[in-house]
Amino acid sequence: MQIASTLLTVTAPRQGLHDISRAVAQWLDGQSPRDGLLTIFCRHTSASLLIQENASPDAHRDLERWLARLAPEGSDYEHDLEGPDDMPAHLRAAVTATSLSIPLVGGRLALGTWQGIFLLEHRRRPSPRQIALQLIGQ
Repeated sequence: MQIASTLLTVTAPRQGLHDISRAVAQWLDGQSPRDGLLTIFCRHTSASLLIQENASPDAHRDLERWLARLAPEGSDYEHDLEGPDDMPAHLRAAVTATSLSIPLVGGRLALGTWQGIFLLEHRRRPSPRQIALQLIGQ
């Protein structure tokens, strides 16, 4: 059994979904385990991770609009130290995922045809995000 870990830094250019599948796959290419489990963890409370459709930008926009309706900016939030998108970003992260587990089979992630790994940036002014990757396998 082998374990490999790294921190991937991602700065999204805007609020919304950003495909990080290629960056994750590039790191996996340099690892020796061919079968195992990859854990991906977002080290932030105002961004999250999703496995989502990787083909249609319409699906991304619909998801982003749904989250904006679910946790709108401008509501009467007590927590607004960093601006009007502060608490909505935390709420949006709370209803999505901060951690993903994806099987590695034959050196490739066992994602479906239309699945990609996405950083979901909830802030309007994105900052660098650290994504921890840990592969356990053989």
